[in-house]
Amino acid sequence: MFRWFAAVLLVAGAVTATRGAAGAVDAVDAEVMAFARQAAGQRVVYSYPGLTPPESLLARIRAGEAAGVIFFGENVSSLTQISGVVAQLRAAAAQSPAQEPLLLMTDQEGGQIRRLPGEPALSHKDIGQSANPGAAATNAGHGAGQNLAGVDMNVNLAPVLDVFHAPGDLMDQYERSFSSDSSAVSTLGANYVRAQQAEGVAATVKHFPGLGTANAADNTDTRPVTLNVSLSTLRSVHEAPYQASISAGAKLVMLSWAVYPALDSRPAGLSSVVVRQELRSRNGFTGVTVSDALEAGALRDYGSTGNRAVLAAQAGVDLILASARDVNQGDQAADALADALADGTLDSGAFGDALARVNTLRAGLS
Repeated sequence: MFRWFAAVLLVAGAVTATRGAAGAVDAVDAEVMAFARQAAGQRVVYSYPGLTPPESLLARIRAGEAAGVIFFGENVSSLTQISGVVAQLRAAAAQSPAQEPLLLMTDQEGGQIRRLPGEPALSHKDIGQSANPGAAATNAGHGAGQNLAGVDMNVNLAPVLDVFHAPGDLMDQYERSFSSDSSAVSTLGANYVRAQQAEGVAATVKHFPGLGTANAADNTDTRPVTLNVSLSTLRSVHEAPYQASISAGAKLVMLSWAVYPALDSRPAGLSSVVVRQELRSRNGFTGVTVSDALEAGALRDYGSTGNRAVLAAQAGVDLILASARDVNQGDQAADALADALADGTLDSGAFGDALARVNTLRAGLS
């Protein structure tokens, strides 16, 4: 991880040394800028369309300019097929200057939200309503971990820790919530996390600080959403499950794109108040933070792909999820991060810290 941090500091020093009276940075040495592009790519999770990863993605991976890849249903025709794709991506990574494994991830929550055939068959709601919810959550975590590990993936974007507030609301209608009881969600989420990570697959708990109060139409994938929850309720009900899963060792936390006026006027994933103060300082999370989908409708007022990526990084998000099934989207995010690092928009020390967390995570996975 130190080579990445050293590269970041090198960029900052070179920019300072070469900036002219007008503040131009175009004299920065090309080799230094290559370091910046590589470091920036290490904070981006790419996606691609269809069943075959394009050469442009493989080239990014071979260059060490990608943190990982997220897979969707359109990328998977069978376990055998996706296992072959994963092997192809890993072979490309073996040619890169990065020694750490790629982050190879998907959403395998259970029930309706599964990208791979197989476990976990039960939805979060099924688990919460089962005769023995604790055992069911543990079994689901083991099942998810074994399924992903079986095709050499190493990160699951699950479990969901949202505490639903009314039958038929956003999280309940897709059976993505364990319960409307915060204590139950805390226990079941932590069980799922521990079991899944025992299989060697990193758990990602989501969507901090909680989408449980979202109504059926309050979908951040499609439009901006504001959740008017009091600070006391947000902390005592909706953040409590995160405290339990953080204590259980959850390696990643995904930020919500909703706005929480009790905390800030920006979407959570663009808010340093939410990421640095609420999640890290108050809840003690020291692992990797990851954005929700960068193309989400909730961010329609925040400009281009590149601008969104930079705002998320400024807020303290470590990994940027470019999940539009378009390699160019990931490139736009990485290019913007590299430029922002080079011109000082992004603090080099904070950038290095983020890279250290990401590479520590990668180094601990197979």
